[in-house]
Amino acid sequence: MAGYSSRRRALAPHTGPQPAGGEREGPAQWEGEKRPDARADRSDIHQGDWVERLLPKRLRPYARLARLDRPIGTWLLMFPGWWGISLASPLWPDAILLLLFAIGAVAMRGAGCTLNDIADRDYDGQVARTRMRPLPSGAVSVRQAVVFLLLQLTIGAVVLSSLNLTTILLGAAVLGLIGTYPFMKRITYWPQVFLGLNFNWGALIGWTAVTGALAWPPLLLYVGGVFWTVGYDTIYAHQDKEDDIRIGVKSSAIALGVHTRPWVFVFYGAALLMWGVAGHAAGIGAMYWVGLAAAAAQLAWQAARLATEDPADCLHKFRSNRAVGWLLLAGIVAGHFV
Repeated sequence: MAGYSSRRRALAPHTGPQPAGGEREGPAQWEGEKRPDARADRSDIHQGDWVERLLPKRLRPYARLARLDRPIGTWLLMFPGWWGISLASPLWPDAILLLLFAIGAVAMRGAGCTLNDIADRDYDGQVARTRMRPLPSGAVSVRQAVVFLLLQLTIGAVVLSSLNLTTILLGAAVLGLIGTYPFMKRITYWPQVFLGLNFNWGALIGWTAVTGALAWPPLLLYVGGVFWTVGYDTIYAHQDKEDDIRIGVKSSAIALGVHTRPWVFVFYGAALLMWGVAGHAAGIGAMYWVGLAAAAAQLAWQAARLATEDPADCLHKFRSNRAVGWLLLAGIVAGHFV
């Protein structure tokens, strides 16, 4: 998925009935939609990037395991936490808390990606997009990846331990979701929902880090974030739908097929509704609604202009969700003043 990995694979290939031509379809057919060429070399390891230019050779595989070369997932994991902190704060959010959540987001996003790569290592080498990743390419061993995973989890635990007891307990509670998420794509067409449950947990612990207790505003913020994630990760999943169908992996992109665009409108609309109710419940000022309206415009642009048959466009639309995160954050902070 978007946050943990850019591939979705299965432990075993699909063996059920297939239509004429040998290709298995998901619940929605691809009528009228151009298929991307799954055979094209679309490796997500980019030669000559900052990882190769700046890092010692022995550290490069670990940077790629943690997806430090692709920070958008870290942003998408971090924003809900920053929203929760800011919504709970009387005026300006605490800069130390924002920094701690940023460090935690880097560590936990990296841990999730590393766990996903360990779980999928036997299949990554069969896919052009992922075959050059550290584990299938042999740049690191499984044992080394496990040690690196534990290191990242330790960093996350240290950050969490600096917060109050309620937040520590909530942070520990999400570990089960983190551990099960990599396997959801093997049993359901909606692993994006599980990703959303993981990626937006920060909305809850961001709020409790400030207040020490849960309330309706962070819960509504969290539910809105889940819908947001389902929308943007469905877009993201369209990049790999051909490989996913071939291997036998499930995703919302396969489930929705050519009906993706209207459903993205639905997911984003539900997110905006929940965020609006969260702002109302928090009693936030008028500028929040300005930020929310700007975020709504950006989300509407994504859904209206989405070209699911174009992997480059899907990636571009997905990455543009960083703007949504900033717009909502700005609205929350400004709403405390006006």
